[in-house]
This record gives sequence, C-alpha cells and structure tokens, in this order.
Amino acid sequence: MTFNAEPRGRYFDDFEIGQEIVTPARTVTSTDIVNFACLTGDFNEVHTNFEYCKTTPFGEPIAHGPLIYGIMGGLAYASGVNDGTLIGLLGIDQWRMLGPVKHGDTIRMVQKVVEKKETSKPDRGVITFLRQCVKQDGSVVQEMKATLMYKRRPQL
Repeated sequence: MTFNAEPRGRYFDDFEIGQEIVTPARTVTSTDIVNFACLTGDFNEVHTNFEYCKTTPFGEPIAHGPLIYGIMGGLAYASGVNDGTLIGLLGIDQWRMLGPVKHGDTIRMVQKVVEKKETSKPDRGVITFLRQCVKQDGSVVQEMKATLMYKRRPQL
C-alpha cells in the first residue's frame, strides 16, 4: 500500500495578492554572529570587535546582513509555507538593510504576496513576495522582493 501525504506547504493556487504570512520568531545570538564570521571568513570589526564597536553608532557588534537573510530563509521554512510545494527561488531584488540586528534581538519575517504569475507550464506558477524582517520593537531591519516558483495543486 502506498500512502502519499498532502504537502503542508501552500500551492501556487493557494496564494492571493495582498495575503500576508507571518513566521515564527527567532532570537539572534552572539554565537550565530561568530559562527557566521567563521563560516564566511568575514571578520569585519563591526561584527566581531566589541572595543571597536563602542566607537560606532551601534555600540556593540551587529549581525552580518547575509546572516539575517539566511535566518529569514529558516523562518520561512519553519512557517511550513514551502514544504513540498516550493520548486525554487528565482531571485531576490531590492534587498535593503534598514537597521542593525544585535545579539539578543528577536526577529520574524512578514511576507506579503505582491505578484502572482502563471507560467508556460501548467503545473507551476511564480509568486513575488515583499519580505520584511521585523525586530521585537516592530522596526523593519531588512526588506526585499523575493520571487519563488511553486507547484500548482494537482488536478484530480
């Protein structure tokens, strides 16, 4: 007997223009920042040197922008929206860093459907989201447009 479970993710057909999806939250730690520096080799002092950072507007080390982008991907995964229905990421546009993220900040992602396009293949479609990374105080610290391809709901 074969059992094919329905994916928990959303199909192209399930998205509507203007719809917002809010992910679970996650706290960024000093360990995250150090591990990212080690992984990438980016030991820029604004991320790793506490004494230097006392002379900056931030006062302490800040997370790397790409680290926060990566965490946003993890938050999208945690939301389940892509599970079993995402075909792939097609592009990121207008990526902006609007504010710092420091160790101890808790972030979540709010993504709003801004465009929905059918493709030449009937089994898939393209969704563009406005993605915002929001800190615990409500400030938006990163913003971008993300374009992803999703499966369409199977026809029975």
